[in-house]
Amino acid sequence: MADTTTTTPSTLATSATGTKNTGNHAASGKTVIDDTVVSKVAGIAAREVNGVHSLGNGAARAIGAIRDAIGQRDHGQGVKVEVGEKQVAADITIVAEYPVPLQQVAEGVRSSVSRALEQIVGMEVAEVNVTIQDVFIPGDDDEDDDKKESRVA
Repeated sequence: MADTTTTTPSTLATSATGTKNTGNHAASGKTVIDDTVVSKVAGIAAREVNGVHSLGNGAARAIGAIRDAIGQRDHGQGVKVEVGEKQVAADITIVAEYPVPLQQVAEGVRSSVSRALEQIVGMEVAEVNVTIQDVFIPGDDDEDDDKKESRVA
């Protein structure tokens, strides 16, 4: 779990107007951010990158499709994180869209995830490893369906 104290800038209280409460009235204590929260933040950031079709390997995507169907999306799917005292490392598995350049997609995921973890979680990012598990080709499934239908008719 990620631990941060209330004395760091990322954990200062924010008022309804968006200004930070830096007065002497701030209470002291400890903030604990669970690893699953860190995974979700990384997963959401990765999905926002142009060229990312989905996250996770084949089995995870199949289970994810079932979860999506019942309205229980797993935002941390395809993401593994290792959280230390001050740093976090993430491993992201993606399916890229064709014909987006794969290195460009991977770099975009690395950048987006790093930025989100630093800004939202408030921890230094040690590394973000990206594995491109598959490539999604739009219309590929439609052509297979047409072939199956023509063979049956």
